Amino acid sequence: MPEQPYPVALLAADVPPRQKPSVYPEPFATQMQGREKRQLGDLFGLSNFGVNLTRLAPNAVSALRHAHSKQDEFIYILQGHPTLHTDEGHTQLSPGMCAGFKAGTGNGHRLINQTEEEVLYLEIGDRTPNDEASYPDEDLQALLVDGRWVFSHKDGSGY
Repeated sequence: MPEQPYPVALLAADVPPRQKPSVYPEPFATQMQGREKRQLGDLFGLSNFGVNLTRLAPNAVSALRHAHSKQDEFIYILQGHPTLHTDEGHTQLSPGMCAGFKAGTGNGHRLINQTEEEVLYLEIGDRTPNDEASYPDEDLQALLVDGRWVFSHKDGSGY
């Protein structure tokens, strides 16, 4: 029997947090303080979609408000009461609630932890090549090139 390169199962909380807290350029990367991602899908060799177990400390945010051109996203709240910020406004979430973000809609989204308790949630997203991310509240845009995000100002100049 060949050696299995990936685990059969594991305890998600035992997965070490991602080494680099954010791929955003400054001044945006430091705004992600208090966010901790455990990349679960990668441990099983998943290549079509990613799964993260994400923890938000009080007053932390999941991301800059963003929308994808090609990648769908889905979140499921496990613990805490984050606020979902979308073009429709602010929606209070609680454990057991979920939300999905269809690619190509342009509807920017993010979670904000405005409480004194930690928030824990699953985020699932596909890995469609040549995706673009728009950030309606920031002078920022991104293009997925060879599996890495390349960021620029909205006028196309680099960071």
